[in-house]
Amino acid sequence: MRDLPWPARVYLVAVIGAAAALIVRSVIVSGGPVAPADLDVLLVLALLFLVCESMPTLLNVEQFAVSVSFSASLAAVVLIGPEGAALVGLTAVLSVRPGLPLIKRLFNGAQFAICGYAAGLLYEALDGRVGVPQVNAFDDLIGPYAAATAVFVPLNIVLTLTMIGLATKVRATEVPMRGMAQFLLSYLGYGTFGLLVAGLWATVQSISAVLVLLPLFVARWAFGQYHAQQRSYDATIAALCQAVETKDYYTRGHCTRVSLASSMIAQEIGMGLERVRAIRYAGMLHDVGKLGVPTKVLQKNGPLTEEEFAAIQLHPMRGLEIVRGIGFLDEAYAGIMHHHERHDGTGYPMGLAGDEIPEFAKVIAVADAFDSMTSDRSYRGARPVPEAIDELRKTAGTHFDPVMVAAFIRALEHEPWQPPRRVDPPPPEATETPIKDHDDPTMPIEVVTGQ
Repeated sequence: MRDLPWPARVYLVAVIGAAAALIVRSVIVSGGPVAPADLDVLLVLALLFLVCESMPTLLNVEQFAVSVSFSASLAAVVLIGPEGAALVGLTAVLSVRPGLPLIKRLFNGAQFAICGYAAGLLYEALDGRVGVPQVNAFDDLIGPYAAATAVFVPLNIVLTLTMIGLATKVRATEVPMRGMAQFLLSYLGYGTFGLLVAGLWATVQSISAVLVLLPLFVARWAFGQYHAQQRSYDATIAALCQAVETKDYYTRGHCTRVSLASSMIAQEIGMGLERVRAIRYAGMLHDVGKLGVPTKVLQKNGPLTEEEFAAIQLHPMRGLEIVRGIGFLDEAYAGIMHHHERHDGTGYPMGLAGDEIPEFAKVIAVADAFDSMTSDRSYRGARPVPEAIDELRKTAGTHFDPVMVAAFIRALEHEPWQPPRRVDPPPPEATETPIKDHDDPTMPIEVVTGQ
């Protein structure tokens, strides 16, 4: 706990204190959290919860994981009420997941207890019957149970993401759950397992928990497969970016920054989550075609010949050829192919203009030029952010799409840009120093004819 920032400590104590207050209140008001006749139900559900909680699925956030254990808490909402659901959630403290510190187990148990209690209160408020459901009255449980689930899941996510934000300074928007809407819907869907446990209890009692374990673990496997797939996508993109950036010492980190700026623009203009993910990939890979351009051309110290400039102009098409077989890129192909088109039609490789240019390409063009201007190059230092913004404004309508420029400027007002650290010059033998940058709209490329 000493390593936590003080806001995180305060929040942690508040959550644990709230959970403790719920348990104490149930003891004082009701004489105990659950009736003696319900102790066997509590024990079975707590065991089911503990098994699932001890084997979660790791996500793409450092030291963050999810499990489908909340289904047991939701079953407790129906079978033993709010207090029982809180106690079932509290068993997260006993999780045997390797390497999980006590402080995290305390927080998990407390927030699950709060979620279970809140869901149980709503369930009862909507006339949901607590206890083993009767077969002929099962339909009456569906509405209140759905409402309880709709409270439990978002509250669980909010409490957890708040703790992550306070403890790690990671904003909720940076948590890499790419399709949050899809994630939330699937999480709500897994909540139906709790209703299945409650329904089966009427006929097979405690065996119902065992019967539900199999689909619960299938759900856990599905969670893991989805996020493993996302990690493999990211690793593929990162490997390609690394290959590109080894060709030019001064553009290391450029792909990542263009990806970030592209995402900022995409979110500002209201792109959906899946399109934002695709444009993030497009930003990472927009220069992958440079792998097909000779290094001596990219790093040439002097004017380019017509043939050399033509080789550079081919890099968008070469990039498309390289990534064409990567199916998950979707619209990213268009961004990679056309990010050097200009709004007035004087760009390359196809000379598209205005609305002919794909939306992804318009976004990446702005992000690409901005990062180039605000980064160090061998022939100049990084320009200040305000100067780069002024340049974007001047060239909006000619070089860049005005809508994308305006969106990026608005995005920068919400989230100020952090320029990359100053680049130390490489050893003389490491690379030749380029003096021109075809991504920088203020640096025209000199082309000489003939040899």
